[in-house]
Amino acid sequence: MDNALTRLFRALAVTLLALVGAAMALLFMASTGIAVGILYLVAKVRGKPFGVRAYWHQRQGSHGPVGAGAPFPPVRPDVIDVEAREVR
Repeated sequence: MDNALTRLFRALAVTLLALVGAAMALLFMASTGIAVGILYLVAKVRGKPFGVRAYWHQRQGSHGPVGAGAPFPPVRPDVIDVEAREVR
């Protein structure tokens, strides 16, 4: 009888934990959807495109040469190997 009661309580605890996790996931998805909706409305009001492609083009266009904030030099198509430098 003790074993059955222990198993019942363990099953109830796991089920409760699963339900709480599912509720948290739904809440996270709903809040993310609301945030994306707000970003979409702000983009529409400002008259700018909203999407990953537009964001990527905007970020790529804002980088200049190496000294102007870009972390790496532009990629050369003729380079097929990696250059290594020893740092002292």
